[in-house]
Amino acid sequence: MFVVKNLSIIHKKDLRPLIQDLSFSISIGERIAVIGEEGNGKSALLRAIACPDTLESWAIVTGQVHTGGEVIAYLPQETHAFQGSIYDFCAADPAFLSSEWQDLASACRLLRLDPSLPYEARDLHTLSGGEKVRLSLMLCMLKKPSMLLLDEPGNDLDLDAMKALETLLLESGLPALFVSHDEALLTRCATGILHLESLYGRTQPRASLHREGYAAYMQSRRETLIRQEQQYMNDRRQEQIREEKFRRIEQAVASAQEKISRQDPHGGRLLKKKMKSVKSLEHRYAREKKDLTQRPYEEYAIHLTWNPHPPLPAGKEAVSVSLPLLQAGSRVLARNIALHMRGNEKVLLIGPNGCGKTTLLHWILAHPDTTHALRVGCMHQQYTETLKDSLSPLVFLCPNGDKETLTRVRLTLGSLKMTREETMHPLSDLSGGQRAKVLLLSLVLQDPDLLVLDEPTRNLSPLSAPMIRDLILQFPGPILCTTHDRTLMHMWPGRILRLTEEGLVSAEVAIP
Repeated sequence: MFVVKNLSIIHKKDLRPLIQDLSFSISIGERIAVIGEEGNGKSALLRAIACPDTLESWAIVTGQVHTGGEVIAYLPQETHAFQGSIYDFCAADPAFLSSEWQDLASACRLLRLDPSLPYEARDLHTLSGGEKVRLSLMLCMLKKPSMLLLDEPGNDLDLDAMKALETLLLESGLPALFVSHDEALLTRCATGILHLESLYGRTQPRASLHREGYAAYMQSRRETLIRQEQQYMNDRRQEQIREEKFRRIEQAVASAQEKISRQDPHGGRLLKKKMKSVKSLEHRYAREKKDLTQRPYEEYAIHLTWNPHPPLPAGKEAVSVSLPLLQAGSRVLARNIALHMRGNEKVLLIGPNGCGKTTLLHWILAHPDTTHALRVGCMHQQYTETLKDSLSPLVFLCPNGDKETLTRVRLTLGSLKMTREETMHPLSDLSGGQRAKVLLLSLVLQDPDLLVLDEPTRNLSPLSAPMIRDLILQFPGPILCTTHDRTLMHMWPGRILRLTEEGLVSAEVAIP
């Protein structure tokens, strides 16, 4: 029903191939998850299918996409760029204006969204990231699609919304091609995996489609790599034994040739024949060597560490908040918020979309007295609050051009799997996950005393995210963090607080 044939995507600026000769199909009931490291072309693949004209400015796209007449609903990764009211955002989609009230109510109920929200006149930017995603998913469902094309649909969704998304994927029966960094969503919903890789210094793209679930694929991939490594080592051992035996024969014949007397021409002829046989054997071994098992190649792990930093004294105040009223414009989100952190305490804030977690972090950052003159490293949920899209990663991370810092930045960006060309591209050309890595590197370079993080693992692939989680939890100082990352919640070593209308309360999280 849906076929991609010989699709290639090449970056125009550095002529680096992102995807090369990719062919696959999706049938009824299949949900194919696209995984791969940041910058490997996952979002570009979905855009090449749904809206190829948006790639024309920076990529060369060749190949064919046969949709078979399917009605495809496409959810892009970023939806925050729209300027206007919530109603204007919804009304810009023809499906919203032509929908019956019953269809709208049904879509909102499915995604656990207030049916009156699409008609509100307040600015779209007052919504949380998760509310924007759910609003966009609701518009997708109003199209009455026969296929879903979703780029990071779980970004910023709270636990209830994630369960609703899983229900949508599992029970709608719609075939889907989706990108996700959430391992739980991948495990529960994917019937197949399309793995995009970039090998040999990110010069050679490789794509492989596996008609099995995520957990089964990751397990079989690990087992295959282990078997291939073992076979490679065994072949190399046999090769060494064979080469040593060959060299002994070759040296014996050469030595005999040197010693043989001119008075024994018959023996000389025999030795020449034997040496010819030895050379023939050498050529045969060279041919066989090409057929030996090759060492398995996979993308290397990213590497990033904090600078050595003395921890704060256990009794030192790190964060002190006493806030009678938390508001977003005229809307009251919470009352009587009290938050006190000491020493190297790590506090995780959770709560449903729109409850005010991001607003609270913004308020804390806007009032430096709450953090007691500590050096604060912050990572906003919307990267544009920190990043200047017109700058390259090198200029953003090293604005003064200091030679020593520039060298360190180049080396570290390389360890984060960015090519030399990508380090000089505008930040706007990079994927969401690559920009997240740039922000994390900026935190490391700042050498902060305190981290304030808003959804730090959003947009990171399931291959990079485990290392980034470890990096966050290895920070020696205090951390105040919000997340909907279920794996990070499981791993959290400190207090977990839920933001409610009546303030912060201790939470025992039942993570689905």
